Amino acid sequence: MINVNLPDGSVRQYEKGTTALDVAKSISEGLARNVLAARVNGDVIDATRELPEITTLQLLTWNDEDGKSTMWHSSAHLMAEALEFFYPGIKLAIGPPVANGFYYDVDFMEHSISEKDLERIEQKMKELAKEKNPYVRKEVSKADAISYFTDRQDPYKLELIDGLEDGNITFYTQGNFTDLCRGPHIPDTGFIKAVKLTAIAGAYWRGDENNKQLTRIYGVTFPKQSELEDHLQKLEEAKRRDHRKLGKELELFTFSQKVGQGLPLWLPKGAALRERLENFLKKAQRKAGYDQVITPHIGNKELYVTSGHYAKYGEDSFQPIRTPDPNEEFYLKPMNCPHHCEIFKSKPRSYKDLPARFAEFGTVYRYEQSGELHGLTRVRGFTQDDAHIFCSQDQVKDEFKNVIDIVLYVLKTLNFQNFKAQISLRDPENPEKYIGSDENWEKAEQAIIEAAAEKNLNTVVAYGEAAFYGPKLDFMVQDALGREWQLGTIQVDYNLPERFELEYTGADNQKHRPVMIHRAPFGSMERFVAVLLEHCAGDFPLWLSTEQFAILPISEKYNDYAENLSQLLNNYDIRGFVDDRNEKIGKKIREAELKKIPFMLIVGEKEAENKEVSVRQRGQGDKGSMSIESFAEIVRKAIEEELSSNV
Repeated sequence: MINVNLPDGSVRQYEKGTTALDVAKSISEGLARNVLAARVNGDVIDATRELPEITTLQLLTWNDEDGKSTMWHSSAHLMAEALEFFYPGIKLAIGPPVANGFYYDVDFMEHSISEKDLERIEQKMKELAKEKNPYVRKEVSKADAISYFTDRQDPYKLELIDGLEDGNITFYTQGNFTDLCRGPHIPDTGFIKAVKLTAIAGAYWRGDENNKQLTRIYGVTFPKQSELEDHLQKLEEAKRRDHRKLGKELELFTFSQKVGQGLPLWLPKGAALRERLENFLKKAQRKAGYDQVITPHIGNKELYVTSGHYAKYGEDSFQPIRTPDPNEEFYLKPMNCPHHCEIFKSKPRSYKDLPARFAEFGTVYRYEQSGELHGLTRVRGFTQDDAHIFCSQDQVKDEFKNVIDIVLYVLKTLNFQNFKAQISLRDPENPEKYIGSDENWEKAEQAIIEAAAEKNLNTVVAYGEAAFYGPKLDFMVQDALGREWQLGTIQVDYNLPERFELEYTGADNQKHRPVMIHRAPFGSMERFVAVLLEHCAGDFPLWLSTEQFAILPISEKYNDYAENLSQLLNNYDIRGFVDDRNEKIGKKIREAELKKIPFMLIVGEKEAENKEVSVRQRGQGDKGSMSIESFAEIVRKAIEEELSSNV
């Protein structure tokens, strides 16, 4: 008999050879019909695999992230089977699940494929799904695996097998398709009821530009057609909110091939938007005791060797910058923290100087492969709202909590209501990925866990997501479409102060090592603006709007009056413009709505005579006529309310 521990705390006994699916059937047939996989002793496995003698079991359904992931992994195999049906002789690379579906990278050889072919592949996948073919796992020797894919002349699978150990290789078969795969998979193809192949893109084998470019086909599946339809509606809404589209329409930023891929150019309206965000945070930082600093865009190689960034980013970064002096070598800075360490070290420090808080909107550079670049969310040059706090051991928790307050202020003010705090810790299986002593790591991890608990944050723990120099608290924010983004981050670091030999004189007149806290509430200005654009669909809060009003004269003879009003509003520090085109007022209103202008001020004969404006608010309609002073007061109070939260 085997003991099975269930999530409700109960323990059940079953015959040896029992599977998770058998356990589900013993509880209810309805549950069994929904089980996609199982978490057994912490690992996600096939629901059809035999359970070990002592088992902690969680049955995974579509409502669990790992259940979804398993179904999408299985769907990638189903798509591969359909592709082989239509395109015999193709070579398959990898087909993993991703955040919202799956993809498969394929070498189509002499075949060609386009978007118009996706519908027939979808139909074939549905046909195959209805066959309810089981996903059958088989352990194979390395020699047999090599023999199988040698016969199939598949170089990609052979390269993958080369990196695997004998005894740890498995195949999965469903219907007429067999793949090299470690699993897990759903019990059979019948769970897949709705299919949509969403896109075709290019992808280099193993992400290396020097390798052959393959064809990547993206897709998504659901257990119900209605869920697919809801998903497709969200995709359409996502297209409408795409920050690249909105950025162009709102004239915020652009890119130039001559300037270089992944290097955004901020247009006047976008630069002004960024400046307002920066000033908003700078004000909060001044209130919280931060000092603003500025550091160069480059640094000597030795700086990054000392910090450890050279070992981490050196090979994957931009090439070194040479000077006429053969002994000099510089790099575009990948991080601001080494520079801030040198600022701390620039003079003797006492315990009375702590905490020292240095803040900078510093631009950093990291080489991203061209295929990975995406609008503002993945770029090669980006500006971090970086700050580094140097403090004593007994100040760490309070400083960490104060930073949490700033991050929460940012999220609340910009209407990010749904978020969780991810406590990102070391991967216990790969200690070689990290620098520093176990003792310092344990102290840093404990400080983060305690601070998050005392702030009553909704937290999750993610092992293996820590930075190479320390654990961190990442804020995972849900946007209006329910997508999750990692924005703000706070990190505790005992390692860089050691590597840079930072010290301060304590009250005992002895030298002590400070603790370093890294923090960036926005994360990066580029990524934050992209996420904010898509979250609010370009309809920014009033204080942040690029243009807060548009004055719309009914005819050209009121243009002078409109210009005078605009000057008055500028004196009140309210931003806007006069639409003095010879167009009908209805068209002007519609276009101002499309530009997401918060207030439209309509002026005609009556308004000019009474020294008033007729106010129309976007999304709310007419607000009546009023003096320019009354309108300015409405704007002032609205902005004050938006920024009313205190840090």
